[in-house]
Amino acid sequence: MRSTFMGLETARRGMFTQQGALHTTGHNIANANTPGFTRQRVNFVQTDPYPPASLNRPQLPGQIGTGVEAGSVQRVREGFLDVQYRSESNKFGYWQSRAESLQKLEEVMHEPSDSGLSATMNEFWQALQDLAVNPQNPGAKSVVRQRGIALSETFNYLHNSLSSIQTDLKNEIDVTENKINSILYQVSQINKQIGEVEPHGYLPNDLYDERDRLVDELSTLVSVKVDYTKPGGNPSALAEGQAVITLVDGSGNELAKLVNGSEIKEFDVDFSGADGSVKSVTVGGVSYDFTKSEGKLKALIDSYGFEKDGKAAGVYPDMLAELDNLAYTFATEFNKVHQANLSPNEIANGPQDIPFFSVDGGRKGYAGKMAIASEILANVDNIATADPSNPYLGDSKGILDLANVINNKFTYGENGGGEANFRSYYEGVIGEMAVLSQQADRLAYNSGSLKDAVDTRRQSVSAVSLDEEMSNMIQFQHAYNASARMISLTDELLDKIINGMGTGGR
Repeated sequence: MRSTFMGLETARRGMFTQQGALHTTGHNIANANTPGFTRQRVNFVQTDPYPPASLNRPQLPGQIGTGVEAGSVQRVREGFLDVQYRSESNKFGYWQSRAESLQKLEEVMHEPSDSGLSATMNEFWQALQDLAVNPQNPGAKSVVRQRGIALSETFNYLHNSLSSIQTDLKNEIDVTENKINSILYQVSQINKQIGEVEPHGYLPNDLYDERDRLVDELSTLVSVKVDYTKPGGNPSALAEGQAVITLVDGSGNELAKLVNGSEIKEFDVDFSGADGSVKSVTVGGVSYDFTKSEGKLKALIDSYGFEKDGKAAGVYPDMLAELDNLAYTFATEFNKVHQANLSPNEIANGPQDIPFFSVDGGRKGYAGKMAIASEILANVDNIATADPSNPYLGDSKGILDLANVINNKFTYGENGGGEANFRSYYEGVIGEMAVLSQQADRLAYNSGSLKDAVDTRRQSVSAVSLDEEMSNMIQFQHAYNASARMISLTDELLDKIINGMGTGGR
């Protein structure tokens, strides 16, 4: 026979369960603007019916329900959308960082413009043309010298500016490396806390949220894959377990374990490559091929420079090498013509073989130290304007030969290659930079749009909707009130039985 007070117990369970649902709703509303928060819901479960299947059960026509209880408080989250979001976030992190580096490069080169290297070269060429009109004009010679100084200083400025940005990129690599290691440490500590809670049957939803937020942030920096270990003890069926984070390449192949439970392997970037470039990236002391990965760290390394075949390669090392090729090739070829001519001092005092540009130290880093020869700085009469076959100071042939150096075709670089004049070669360098920048901007925009689209779908599932929570609040409130009313009704029934029955004959 069932208890007389069974109705009270059923209503009590209903009140407590609806009250728990209201508390969860309040928690959702309070965290509506918390980054990384996932809305939660109470999974209602029917309690065991009466009577249970047993040998001494009472003979009833059927089982009677005994109420409801909160089976679990679960996050509303779709794991597939998390995987998609992290994949797109990884691509966006790479292309956005690469686009920013190329944008800084474009700002320094500043082409086409009236103040870039091309314009400075044109002014130097024009000064030589003006000197050819009157080769003995000291004012025109001074202008040639000043335009030569301006050309050298432009090369110096470009080299120093790019080197400064390259140093900033190195600092950003260090910051990114520290950030990655900090995230890995935080995830390991959260794993440890989760491992202490789950065996008792609880769901640490807020810890899950914080861990997912950190993994989202990590996916922007490097390519990762997340798996979960089965928790021990007596866990809930919904328990996620501790995260195992693995570094992967662009095809999803595993490269190294980053986090396994509370154990981590730290990143370390080695800058001992050629010219201070990145020689390797190690995880837990083991080197891996970072060129196969993606993310912000790889983009920074690609821009700053990495060792390849014993030389520094990358966006900025390549541009600095091109500037060295341009400056050194032009200076040496200009000097050849200049030293083949005769200056007024040489006509008067004999050949002195004076160069126009100083080329001491070789090709590497020349753009940063290009300068006018000290003899030219001391006296403009050391500018060789006369053709040696006809050493007449009024003849312009020697000056025109100097002016035509800019139009002559030369081989640039230490490894040879096709011939081109200064303008064509420089336009090719700038054109390639523009194409790379345009590609990075386009792919950064595309990957950003895809990331936002996936995030919108993810938020539609996991984010807190205040309208929905208000509807749930009303629903749970009325259910709570109905359970309370059921208690009142049961109380009236018991009052009638206890106080209103069996009073005859009094």
